[in-house]
Amino acid sequence: MIDLLIKNANLPDGRTGIDIACKDGKITAVETGITADAKQVIDATDRLVSPPFVDPHFHMDATLSLGRPRVNVSGTLLEGIALWGELKPLQTIDEIIERALRYCDIAVSMGIGAIRSHVDVCDDELKGVEALLDVRNQVKDYIDLQLVAFPQDGVFRDPTAMKNMIRALDMGVDIVGGIPHFERTMQDGARSVTALCELAAKRGLMVDMHCDESDDPNSRHVETLAYETTRLGLQGRVAGSHLTSMHSMDNYYVSKLIPLMVEANLSVIPNPSINIMLQGRHDTYPKRRGQTRVRELRDAGLNVGFGSDCMMDPWYSLGRADMLDVANMGLHVGQLSSRADMTWCFDAVTQNSASIMGLKDYGLNKDCNANFVILQAKDPIEAIRLRATRLKVVRGGKVISQTPASTAHIDLPNRPKVVEPDI
Repeated sequence: MIDLLIKNANLPDGRTGIDIACKDGKITAVETGITADAKQVIDATDRLVSPPFVDPHFHMDATLSLGRPRVNVSGTLLEGIALWGELKPLQTIDEIIERALRYCDIAVSMGIGAIRSHVDVCDDELKGVEALLDVRNQVKDYIDLQLVAFPQDGVFRDPTAMKNMIRALDMGVDIVGGIPHFERTMQDGARSVTALCELAAKRGLMVDMHCDESDDPNSRHVETLAYETTRLGLQGRVAGSHLTSMHSMDNYYVSKLIPLMVEANLSVIPNPSINIMLQGRHDTYPKRRGQTRVRELRDAGLNVGFGSDCMMDPWYSLGRADMLDVANMGLHVGQLSSRADMTWCFDAVTQNSASIMGLKDYGLNKDCNANFVILQAKDPIEAIRLRATRLKVVRGGKVISQTPASTAHIDLPNRPKVVEPDI
């Protein structure tokens, strides 16, 4: 007797008619024609079964705070940072916990099973750190939550940020963060990358750095990040988030930069919805797209995973915890329009981001955790196109969230098979 049997599923790799057997929180078989007795059987005919969505870049300490104490009128990154500075002394630990838990409930209903959240340490009370450590414990049975110690005001620019960074890590925060482009000078930015990478190396931790979230082509801190990663032997443990200045860099310089990033085995986390909203604000026309060079970084062999970054906070007044929205935006901004590209965008919010977070036993193979989502779509491209309803969310072999099928679902009967010519 097994706990759960999914029948006739479509999988993201293109297989169809696949059964998935689950027992004791693990996947015990993935094959056709499983006949074992099960406590629960779910017919997934013509439905896509996916591993959980993964959000590798979020700010949970700020989420759902929209309008408090005011709204970002200009819509710019810098006003958002200033507004966040106004909110920090006003909010309480209990308020942060309540908002974060509310967000986690929404995230689960949308099929998210893992989140990496940055938490601001430029607050001597460390209210956000204390709150999100509590939240991490409360949600551990249904969300894998990683925390990044993030010096929002600059680890050198803020006089107590480095001390608070170390306090946060001592309290149990998982990852070292940074924001070199927000330091007072380019030199201080480079110096902060070195100091923070050395701190991570000393403690055996991963690094995830807001890097070059700017339209300035001279913001080149990812070069220093790649160098320090290689120097300190941190390959495979370091992510550069945003990297938006790369959209404005000279092509010749990028031809040098990307091989350095490959040598360092950096991971890359663009945040399409936020990058397209915040970047290019000083441009008239033509306006820059705001997203880093996703195609080029991916094609060079770097692991690229899309993050959502924000939801209803000082920087972004929209959002609904939907990683398919994120994939859709990344697809459009990056002009990733081939069938293979669009399928890759689905990977960018699932398996690629799971790899960035280092999630164990993630996926749809035997012995993986029995965590997955049943979607009202036939394949990854249709899931992105329709922002498919999450019919059932399964965690540990148990259904923890379900949503009725959408009556607005548009099916195309007898549609022709799409075959792309070799180019």
